[in-house]
Amino acid sequence: MARTKAGQSAEQLREQIRATGLRATSPRIAVLQSLGRSRTPVSHAELAAELAPKGWDRATIYRNLIDLTNAGLVRRTDMGDHLWRFELREGGDGEHAKDEHPHFMCDTCGDVLCLPDESIEIKAARGAPRALRRKGLQIQIKGRCDRCVQP
Repeated sequence: MARTKAGQSAEQLREQIRATGLRATSPRIAVLQSLGRSRTPVSHAELAAELAPKGWDRATIYRNLIDLTNAGLVRRTDMGDHLWRFELREGGDGEHAKDEHPHFMCDTCGDVLCLPDESIEIKAARGAPRALRRKGLQIQIKGRCDRCVQP
């Protein structure tokens, strides 16, 4: 499965998109570039607002997000608020260095942050589902972010 990295050239992104069997269209490249600049998972609405000035409508952005997700270049996550958020899959910078990483969602303002793996330790204990030993788990923590805890 091809992986994307933040800061790649348009030509490198074209090659990665083509390697998945998709056509390397301008909207797909723009979506990957935008996700590569983002430090947190973003919603379709946020991405569409960023890319609208470049001439792409919401439906085009959504179709491309789904195509890129199905191709394995993008990860789609629901933080329990029924809003899909998208981020690059394995190979990005910083928090996106791995595909599976924990997220924190503020239950006051709704901000989502990527957490470093070291912040969470899951141990498969007796009576716990065997799935805890496998990769592909989504770990999501909810609470108040630092900004919302401040009076």
